[in-house]
Amino acid sequence: MDGVLAMTYLWLKAGHVIFVIFWMAGLFMLPRYLVYHQEAAPGSPEEALWVDRERKLLKIILLPSIIVVWVLGILLATTAGLWSEPWLHAKLLLVLVLSGYHGWMAAYAKKLARGERTLTGKQLRLLNEVPGLVAAIVVVLVIVRPF
Repeated sequence: MDGVLAMTYLWLKAGHVIFVIFWMAGLFMLPRYLVYHQEAAPGSPEEALWVDRERKLLKIILLPSIIVVWVLGILLATTAGLWSEPWLHAKLLLVLVLSGYHGWMAAYAKKLARGERTLTGKQLRLLNEVPGLVAAIVVVLVIVRPF
């Protein structure tokens, strides 16, 4: 029975990593899309293309990926009995932050689609760095397990 549990854990882990990659790719793309969208002339055909691209990225890549990441992550932590590990608590906090970032960026995409431009291109470019910084810290927590 231990072999089945070990194999299940490895498949869960592989799926989790795969969907984290998809999610992160989407989180790196979305702010760039928003920069280009914001720089397009209001009401132009180019702006309409960016609205469509953002919608597809959110619906086809980001939403399914975040759901699978959370489901597989919870299954992994449960299967491996990691719920009492302090590094996992820190990781979960950061994944919650990243999930909030995801939701905030999705909401900003909707604002842009309505013609509301409340951020500058520079601000969006700076926000593009958030997922990379958070991902780096999460990788250190998972691999090094500093506490």
